[in-house]
Amino acid sequence: MDHSDAHVMKVDAEMKRRHIESNFGKDDKGETLGRSENVMHNKEHGHHIAYYKALGEIIKDYDEVLIFGPTDAKKELHNYLAADSHFAKVKFDVQPADYMTEHEEHAFVRKHYDMSV
Repeated sequence: MDHSDAHVMKVDAEMKRRHIESNFGKDDKGETLGRSENVMHNKEHGHHIAYYKALGEIIKDYDEVLIFGPTDAKKELHNYLAADSHFAKVKFDVQPADYMTEHEEHAFVRKHYDMSV
């Protein structure tokens, strides 16, 4: 995951990947930077919170969640969810990782959960 999109996978035989996008794009940045940097940061923060909330809705029923990616978005998501009592029983693991293809993501998750790759 990063600040623009995330892939959510349920660990099972199929390992289907669901793509979630943040609504804050380059167009928003350009438009808000034209007004002021403070406005841009506030708007960006609001979009990130909505993005993390959407991801939380998807993973709220999981017992274990692996969050990985190349940016600080993974830590921000973890902090956001850890502050919510609905996620008190969820075991989170946050790992750094480069951008990956779908196949590489599957292998990374399988290796993390000690499944055959």
